Amino acid sequence: MESNTNWLVNPEIFQFNKLEPHSDHLFFETLEAAEKLEEIELKQSLNGEWKFLLAKNPTEREKDFYKENFSASNFKTITVPGHIQMQNFDKLQYINTLYPWDGKERLRPPFISMEDNPVGSYIKEFELDSRFFNKDIFISFQGVETAFFLWINGEFVGYSEDSFTPAEFEITKFLKEGKNKVAVEVYKRSSASWIEDQDFWRFSGIFREVFIYATPKLHIKDLFVKTELKNNYKDAELKLICSLNSKDPKGKIWAKVISQEKIEILQTEKIQLQNELEIRFSLNNIKLWSAEEPNLYKVFLILEDENNEIIEVIPQTIGLREFKLENGLMLLNGKRIVFKGVNRHEFSHKKGRAISKEEMLWDIKFMKTHNINAVRTSHYPNQSLWYKLCDKYGIYLIDETNLESHGSWQKMGTCEPSWNVPGNKPEWKECVLARAKAMLERDKNHPSILIWSCGNESYAEENIFNMTKFFHERDNSRLVHYEGCFWNREFDKISDMESRMYAKAKDIITYLESNPDKPYISCEYMHAMGNSCGGLMKYTELEEKYEKYQGGFIWDYIDQAIEVEKDGKKVLLYGGDFMDRPTDYNFCGNGIVFADRTITPKALEVKYLYQNVKISPNETGCLIKNRNLFENLSNYEFIYTIEKEEKVLQEGRFEVICNPNEDIQIEIPWFKNITGVYSKNIRMILKEDQLWAKKGFEVAYGQEIKVEKENQTHSEYDFKVVEGDGNIGVFINDTEVLFAKDKGLVSLVYQKNEMLIERPQPVFWRAATDNDKGYAHPQMCSIWLGASIYQNVKLLNWEANENFFKIDYIHQVLTIPNLEVKVSYLVDKSERIKVTLEYTGIENLPELPTLAMRFKIPNNLNQFKYYGKGPHENYIDRNEGARLGVYIDFVKNNVTPYLVPQECGNRTNTIWGEVFENATNKIKFIAEENKSFEFQVLPHSFLELEEAKHQYELGNYNYTYITIAMKQMGIGGDDSWGAPVLEEYCIPSNKDYKFSFYITK
Repeated sequence: MESNTNWLVNPEIFQFNKLEPHSDHLFFETLEAAEKLEEIELKQSLNGEWKFLLAKNPTEREKDFYKENFSASNFKTITVPGHIQMQNFDKLQYINTLYPWDGKERLRPPFISMEDNPVGSYIKEFELDSRFFNKDIFISFQGVETAFFLWINGEFVGYSEDSFTPAEFEITKFLKEGKNKVAVEVYKRSSASWIEDQDFWRFSGIFREVFIYATPKLHIKDLFVKTELKNNYKDAELKLICSLNSKDPKGKIWAKVISQEKIEILQTEKIQLQNELEIRFSLNNIKLWSAEEPNLYKVFLILEDENNEIIEVIPQTIGLREFKLENGLMLLNGKRIVFKGVNRHEFSHKKGRAISKEEMLWDIKFMKTHNINAVRTSHYPNQSLWYKLCDKYGIYLIDETNLESHGSWQKMGTCEPSWNVPGNKPEWKECVLARAKAMLERDKNHPSILIWSCGNESYAEENIFNMTKFFHERDNSRLVHYEGCFWNREFDKISDMESRMYAKAKDIITYLESNPDKPYISCEYMHAMGNSCGGLMKYTELEEKYEKYQGGFIWDYIDQAIEVEKDGKKVLLYGGDFMDRPTDYNFCGNGIVFADRTITPKALEVKYLYQNVKISPNETGCLIKNRNLFENLSNYEFIYTIEKEEKVLQEGRFEVICNPNEDIQIEIPWFKNITGVYSKNIRMILKEDQLWAKKGFEVAYGQEIKVEKENQTHSEYDFKVVEGDGNIGVFINDTEVLFAKDKGLVSLVYQKNEMLIERPQPVFWRAATDNDKGYAHPQMCSIWLGASIYQNVKLLNWEANENFFKIDYIHQVLTIPNLEVKVSYLVDKSERIKVTLEYTGIENLPELPTLAMRFKIPNNLNQFKYYGKGPHENYIDRNEGARLGVYIDFVKNNVTPYLVPQECGNRTNTIWGEVFENATNKIKFIAEENKSFEFQVLPHSFLELEEAKHQYELGNYNYTYITIAMKQMGIGGDDSWGAPVLEEYCIPSNKDYKFSFYITK
């Protein structure tokens, strides 16, 4: 039969002939194979090249392609796994909340477009492996988006929806000796599209692996491992529930248990086979599983036939842990847990959601090395391998059902659920329950999964409540999460915990202080779009203040940007760049990791604030707060130093035992009588190699910055002042300074090298960040953009004597009545120029984005070095993870490659900074004693950053731009669509400000 397109618009037909979902356990025919192999032997991959043809819609599809005698001579080639759109067969489109057809066709569930619904016809020919003969044979599609029909050798096999869980079919009776033909017809859209409205690229196709597998004549088709911990978590009782493929199996089954040290610790008695059976046993003196100590046991289930011959062996890893809700707290092995998490889309800048094992390994090692202990699989079940890696490396998971219908109930930010799906509609009940079941049954044996999630942003009504009931009835070892009941409190019972998105810290506090019954998590918070994550500490500091605050999941892990080649260079593109409409443009770029898996400065702030060990150097040593649940710090070594500029003045090491959730004061004989600005530093490093990092890797650190008065001396030289008709020159040693009476400082020559391209002047503007744009800050503050560009300068006065030369200017901003900024230059016998900026506050003006002096200098001064917080960019609300030190880099490297160019490259707490070509061609800026400034060196002006929409549009590096700021406002990050920067990190325009710094060589 040919495909029945009526199924595409019937939510009650979401599968046909599919196998019941089952656990993702491996199986082998011998014990030796089970002990050595990581892939089943009775498996034949169909990955690779397939014949392929794309039709615009169902009407134009090649209806007979599945038939055995069909000629596919006009078909092209496509790679499986892979998306149709990523292989240039169909247009790419990114959109967030709205449905992809919004504004083009007026549709309502369950109907879809029959005009714009691309259909992919796939053909693969293969010869069956001889090992499969006389066995039951199945085909497995691990992920196909969005709906597909399947034929084998011209015979219709089945139909499936649900893009992110396996679709498996028995195909034994359809196969033949010699060449076999698989035909798959994939539809981009079906009724399922209404409940797969996630914030991602709208792909289609066979994007996860496809394989054929065979099972032994006796086969455990499903396994459910249940554990119960006893005697204060010292012992465990295990129950292995097995479902066999035979109604009346003959033979026996037994199990043996292997410890993580590969020692056999238990062997059970043999029991008679049944269609459904349980194996029970106990383990004593157990090692618990947690993200900190992911101890795993391996159980081998061994099936024998009536002649005691081994028929099948199941190797199953097991983590012994207990997760429960007790007295309003989520407890792991009896301890209050705090999730230090991220939301993670499966994404590759080269292959979309068809990610590789290597990318998964990179992700999990990144998370472990950045103190991330939890992941929400937003918003769909991931590849099975991800769960195995999380078991092995130690990551807590919220496993989320493939369900999101955001655009059906929230329109332009307003809750309007009049035609929401799945809602209470009976025709949608079974399809969403099937999605919950498919996820749970596949993933149920992974200890890393602590929580089942009903999905994302699908409002809250009866059909989702039915999912919760299913989760609780089928698996009492985990909790259930759903944020959507926030929008419909009638269904609060859906979620075991209070979960919210983008609640501000103050709103979370209001909840926590209301004596709530449920613990709190933020399933999404700290929207990391562009230059963001300012104020993260406002959330993490709640961990110790409120017991029922149990952490959250940053949105999100990785930018969803796609790599293409443009003018011979590889560049990253986002929504709208492929002429896709409607679109949400760069709203897909919210990661703490860039799309190409390079690390952003945001990630380093996360690493510090997510530390389980808080280290605070103090007068007599340091205070260590161990907030691990199970580790006692015996696996770490501590290194302490005193550092001043580029010198290490003191260094030592110590080890310590500090029990979980305890504090300890360590005495350190810190050197005394150090002057100037210096730091006390303590680093916690690994003593031995781990799976995720090598010996010596820094896991946590603490720093205290000390400022003590320091007597400074400077060489003095004679100088002379020459007054001309329009200019005043100051000459001292090999420094020449020229002031134009009507323009300001116009020339600064050090050792015959001109430093200035144009006069320095006050600036009040920065290139808008994504967060700035989200709350219309550029519009509100646009007056400061003009003020930063267009200024009139007039000479106020000047004076000179044998010790100094001083000149004062007024910078007038004509667009702002009465706004005048005084800039003074004082040149003394040390060759230093003291620059002082005085701003007089005016009422009824918008806040200042920054208050700074900007210098435009030649681009041959292309390196910079500074003593301040680094090494990465940082801001007043995102500098906890930066540390005081001396850092050096090339100016071109200081442009952080956010998807859309924006404010970047800032450094706070800077004592001095210099920009140079070499030892004789340089300029240096020094803060006043016991003070600091913010320092930024870029190869582009804020105007260039503002005008560019992609990094490749920034063009040539023509000049070097230096900004010395008294203060730049924070960057924010509570959300990117309305949340302002917190008041304490803003710069009111109605206050008076004065700050000074020095210029020297």
